[in-house]
Amino acid sequence: MELPQEPSFHLEPGYICCARRQVTIHTVVGSSVCVCIWDGNLKYGAMNHFIQPIVTDPNRSTPVYGNVATTELIRMMRELGSEPGNLSAQILGGAAPRCHPNASLGARNVAVAHRVLERKGITIASQDTGGFMGRKVVFDTNSGHVMTLKVHTIREDDWMLEEGPHGGIDDS
Repeated sequence: MELPQEPSFHLEPGYICCARRQVTIHTVVGSSVCVCIWDGNLKYGAMNHFIQPIVTDPNRSTPVYGNVATTELIRMMRELGSEPGNLSAQILGGAAPRCHPNASLGARNVAVAHRVLERKGITIASQDTGGFMGRKVVFDTNSGHVMTLKVHTIREDDWMLEEGPHGGIDDS
């Protein structure tokens, strides 16, 4: 007899996944951050994955930016019936690459997630952030459980340092 297998979804940077049904969402973060939110009352969850902390230009407002991605994540949960008091969040990622130990992008990504969650009244249940290692993250939307695997090597694309002057990423 085979065990039933729940659907699985790989979340790319700049996207949000909100699921009322059971699904396992997974992603890989380096300097980027993912926020997992779980509604303990309604038993479902959602995850975002962003690579830059803040955008102020409404014409560039996408979930690539933490202030947009986290606000939108909460809005989606509320649209499906969640109340802020029933939500808890986990913040993961925000590391710095070993070759640039003083890079601040990861820390700024984590800080914006904190600010938005606190402003919206969402409890931060846990976080696994910072350091020099990438993380593979698996989130079970049915239970709210998060599994994080720290890895020495991730794709070069999962490390970013700063936003360039025209909105691009400047790795120099």
